[in-house]
Amino acid sequence: MRTSRISKDTAKLLKRAAGSASPPRRTTRSSLARFAHNAGSSSVNGKPGAASQTLDIEDSISPPPKKRRRGSDASFSAELAKPESDEDEDDKLLDAIAAPPSKKARRAPVRARKPARKVTDPATGESTVSPPSDWEEMYNVVRKMRAPGGVAYGAAVDTMGCERLADRNASPKDQRLHSLIALMLSSQTKDTVTAVVMRKLQTELPAYKPGAPVGLNLDNVLAVDPNLLNQMIWAVGFHNNKTKYIKKAAEMLRDEWNGDIPDTVEGLTSLPGVGPKMAYLCMSVAWNRTEGIGVDVHVHRITNMWGWNKTKNPEETRLALQSWLPHDRWREINGLLVGLGQSVCLPVGRRCGSCDLGLQGLCKAAERKKVLEGRRIKEEAVKEEVIKVEKQEDGEDGGAIVKVEAVVKEEVQVKEEVKVKKEEEDY
Repeated sequence: MRTSRISKDTAKLLKRAAGSASPPRRTTRSSLARFAHNAGSSSVNGKPGAASQTLDIEDSISPPPKKRRRGSDASFSAELAKPESDEDEDDKLLDAIAAPPSKKARRAPVRARKPARKVTDPATGESTVSPPSDWEEMYNVVRKMRAPGGVAYGAAVDTMGCERLADRNASPKDQRLHSLIALMLSSQTKDTVTAVVMRKLQTELPAYKPGAPVGLNLDNVLAVDPNLLNQMIWAVGFHNNKTKYIKKAAEMLRDEWNGDIPDTVEGLTSLPGVGPKMAYLCMSVAWNRTEGIGVDVHVHRITNMWGWNKTKNPEETRLALQSWLPHDRWREINGLLVGLGQSVCLPVGRRCGSCDLGLQGLCKAAERKKVLEGRRIKEEAVKEEVIKVEKQEDGEDGGAIVKVEAVVKEEVQVKEEVKVKKEEEDY
């Protein structure tokens, strides 16, 4: 490393920066690090740099060495042997580094998939929301994965989701109460745990008076001691708060809603512990009215990961999706994406090699290594299956081998088409 050269250039850089500020400032390691960081997002010689890169001070002054062959130091040694540039060129580099980063340098790289966006008709001046470019193709692929036989079929939400936990032997009013309480318990809790706790309330909640039925109904919730209720639901997340919410909500249902749950989103969200996601899901399940999309952490995470929207919280995601997603998909999308997030697109340890979106090149966030391994396993499975079938049909290996070669050739062709499509989208 050319220590004297670096010290000299650093001094020039600090001198220029100090000249633009009115009071003198003491030079510290942290201030030097800030100059190096700013250099990564500025433009050098008029060429914008990537805003996401962070270069150290040496890289910002001297151009980085050319890409060299792994395991060889020849190109790196050749780079060190190059003569130093003139002082005028150094001054230009230092001036460019000290200059504030341009807006163009800060701009994020353009994504191949555009999120939903407003489009104004120049003729009429009316604004509409244009959906993401390939959303319907992705949606249909997810539908197939979530259908019987698909890789994402049989998730916990399919059998233990809140909309399936009401006791069908209870009265319609009690079933609506079951759906509401299941949603209140489900926050920060796995579906499996919520299902167990709900079953316990439906079978063991004490009767409010002798001779009355045991189980989950409004009278029993009003009469149960808070400590006993807390013990019965202790397995769910934040059970102390939820005990208070359930007791308070039961009083409001008795006093303000004639013993039934509210039939409006505004009424449901007025209950303690009930937010927009629970309210819209409850309207769909309890009242069979789809007035909005229930967006939980899975829907919020996955749609942002796909690039469908760029939102900061589930409520923003709900509004963004409702602005372009057809109304007949509003009720369905929650279950589709929650099941996908529980079985394949996990928050940690995503199974991209098993996901058809990744294998078909539709998911930009798919991990390349897992996708390639998944394709390899799929190709081997196809080969083995064809050999097995043809051996049984032909009684000999010749025809099977010919057909295997044809299938492999077709698989390679599809793989190449996906690769070309991905490269076109990237550029």
